[in-house]
Amino acid sequence: MASGRIPREFIDDLLTRADVVDVINARVPLKKKGREYGACCPFHNEKTPSFTVSPSKQFYHCFGCGVHGSAITFLMEYEHLDFVEAIESLADSMGVIVPREQGGKAPSPEQRQRSKDLYSLLEDANNYYQLQLKNTPQAVDYLKDRKLSGEVCKRYNIGYSLSGWDHTLKQFANNSPTNTSQNYSERQLIDSGLVIKKDDGKMYDRYRDRIMFPIRNRKGQVIGFGGRVLGDELPKYINSPETTVFHKGRELYGLYEARKNTQKLDRIIVVEGYMDVIALSQFDISYAVATLGTATTQDHIKQLFRAVPEIIFCFDGDRAGREAAWRALENAMPVMQDGKEIRFLFLPDGEDPDTQVRKIGKDAFEANYKNASSLNAYFIENLHERFNITSDEGKARFIEEAAKILQLMPDTLVKDQLISRLAKQTNIEENILRKRQLSSQGNKNNFTSTAPNTGFSRISNREVRQTPVRYAISLLLNEPSLIQTINNIEEIALSKLPGSDLLTTLIEALQENPNIKPVALLERWKNTEFEAPLTQLMKWQPESEDFEILKSEFQGCLKQIRKRADETKIEHLLHLERTIGLSEPQGQALLLLLKNKN
Repeated sequence: MASGRIPREFIDDLLTRADVVDVINARVPLKKKGREYGACCPFHNEKTPSFTVSPSKQFYHCFGCGVHGSAITFLMEYEHLDFVEAIESLADSMGVIVPREQGGKAPSPEQRQRSKDLYSLLEDANNYYQLQLKNTPQAVDYLKDRKLSGEVCKRYNIGYSLSGWDHTLKQFANNSPTNTSQNYSERQLIDSGLVIKKDDGKMYDRYRDRIMFPIRNRKGQVIGFGGRVLGDELPKYINSPETTVFHKGRELYGLYEARKNTQKLDRIIVVEGYMDVIALSQFDISYAVATLGTATTQDHIKQLFRAVPEIIFCFDGDRAGREAAWRALENAMPVMQDGKEIRFLFLPDGEDPDTQVRKIGKDAFEANYKNASSLNAYFIENLHERFNITSDEGKARFIEEAAKILQLMPDTLVKDQLISRLAKQTNIEENILRKRQLSSQGNKNNFTSTAPNTGFSRISNREVRQTPVRYAISLLLNEPSLIQTINNIEEIALSKLPGSDLLTTLIEALQENPNIKPVALLERWKNTEFEAPLTQLMKWQPESEDFEILKSEFQGCLKQIRKRADETKIEHLLHLERTIGLSEPQGQALLLLLKNKN
């Protein structure tokens, strides 16, 4: 398995060479509609087509549910791939090899072989632990006491690690006289996380006298383990350390099994432990997953959203459960999408999914889903618990905290609904709340907020032309060759107009690579402050394709921006004159600027 970073330049070039129309049409039949292509959206049910693909921008957008992006994004969403897998799939379809960086070099054949061998070692260890479980009555009795069936244990390949210090080491070390399996080097055993080497050079098994839960990636390969003690010793659980094939913040226990064992996977329930996942599966709730000893991350949520439209977080109702739920909410906010849903289910005190499902059964457990709080409802409920909005001071703190979280969210219908609910709760007008959350954002790109939310309709000429910066960005996105008409970008930065940061950054990127497609910049700036405004303006289509007309409009924008830059210079020089006086060059510059202004 190749490792190392994929060069940004390769991704840019791949998106420049790929044709998003071909990529999508191979999976969703498209029909020509003027300069664009259309179809019924593959990501939500609709009768009237609202899914549009632009060959000029290499960009797709659904005006019904708001999904959008590049050929890479489409493959991620449609085929449930992660970012790297989507790049590899697109490159493979074009007959291109994906390069990798590692200290400036592609991984060596030895490095690639090392990762391959780790998968083999971990799979062999998994088989070994399952064999030890069959031969260890006290481990089998423990699972029976936990009321786990043999069928569900087999489904999740549960095993057992012997209580000695070096059973695994002896089983797999290539210098061991008792080794009857494939030989593995000392380095491989340590790299896999199965064996620990002390400072004095001695080695011993990481897992001893523990029930073993193999952790699989989306392809079904074993990438690590969780081990639970049979008694009450601490630590109760040990997870594999971070390795070249295992990263806790990206993986979810049970996701592979959920996809394999659920006929129609349309929701995922996220629980806290291995036993919870397995107990729910035993009761035919086969769509549960668990994080691996870490809080829910954005990568976790993105991965789940690629698999299902609905996520239910199921936590204990105690303080720790509530804190875990809030961390999950904070990480969910930046990656929320329209057409996706997150809810929070809190169990009675002293209960966990394992005990609860055994007490009330599958039907009653699933019936509780209707009592789960939506993301918006839980957000408001949590703030109410922390701040007293009956006082002006409490209300101000309530709004301040809400604004900090809201500014993390992309422009979606979910966000609009949340702002509306907050307005009703606090009796504060919606436009004030919108301005407040934008001020928390630093006012870098607030030019997108001057128009109503247009996430579900084509952006209009009036909205695009509200500011010269907004219009200039839109024109560049449609005709990147307009970059040739720009002589000086300093005047754009000096204008200090809303959105000037994005315009100057866009110009610099196009000057650096004149052949780059705007959609490649959208991929490059994903999860930055530029993503939302760039996506919004990508949806605009000029009425004319005539380059001279577009050039004239663009130069008009630059003229207005230049005028504002001159006004900013005049304001600065007049301030200097009033405070400390002007030098001779500064005075001449002021006179020239005033003359040009008049």
